[in-house]
Amino acid sequence: MQVVVGTEPGEPGRENEDFAAVLPGAVVVIDGASAPAGLESGCSHSVAWYARTLGGLLAGAVTDQSLTLAEALEDSIERVVLAHGGTCDVGSPHSPSATVAVARAAGDRLEYLVLADSTVLFGRASGEPLAVTDDRLELLRRQIDRREEIPPSGSDVHAFALLSRAEKFAAYRNQPGGFWVASTKPAAAREALTGVLSLDAVASVSVMTDGATRLVDLFGLHTWAKTLHTLNAEGPAELIRQTRKAEATDPDGKRWPRGKTRDDATAVHWVLQS
Repeated sequence: MQVVVGTEPGEPGRENEDFAAVLPGAVVVIDGASAPAGLESGCSHSVAWYARTLGGLLAGAVTDQSLTLAEALEDSIERVVLAHGGTCDVGSPHSPSATVAVARAAGDRLEYLVLADSTVLFGRASGEPLAVTDDRLELLRRQIDRREEIPPSGSDVHAFALLSRAEKFAAYRNQPGGFWVASTKPAAAREALTGVLSLDAVASVSVMTDGATRLVDLFGLHTWAKTLHTLNAEGPAELIRQTRKAEATDPDGKRWPRGKTRDDATAVHWVLQS
């Protein structure tokens, strides 16, 4: 297998809360999510700790072909809950969480799992690429946010708005009718989007955090086909470079209102057929 990984923190010198693992026949990507400043997580661990701990456990679990990807994720979340020990309030609605995206080859099949807003992009042997994204969080954002009400990034008003929004989202996290994410409820894994494609029909698999898909799903500057072309021709580092260039043109978030001016970005591009 030919795999290229690109990852970069949102801000220089800040800890990257993404995680990526490449295994024989599988790829795992985790995107840690933190509560805004001012909200107590009830946890003594960092978001990066959560992402890396979950990612490491899941990387081990997906190598067990007797487990479905959802079972592997459920088991991994449960083990992270135990790893919190008695030092953390695992019942807090603001406990560290993460999105998850996995692709795994199993015989003549390619399995995938997506939980929350990371993306698995399939380059197909013929036809247009196929993007699999869990859009339940985005649908909720559209209900809660009105774009004209999101203040400029970096302002005190913007920070307060993020705090208020996070409190609203907490009521919907890992709840029916809301959105599902890896955190402290192992059963959330059962709500992940999963599927299977014929391995012969797939030329490449790209697993990306939402910081690496902004050109498509937030900025509207790329199509999935253009993203796949960039990954095939120049790799994940170029995709992230183009994302940073776009972010720099809108430092205040006026053109593209968003929680973070720059986000951690990770893309893993796995070529199956040249």
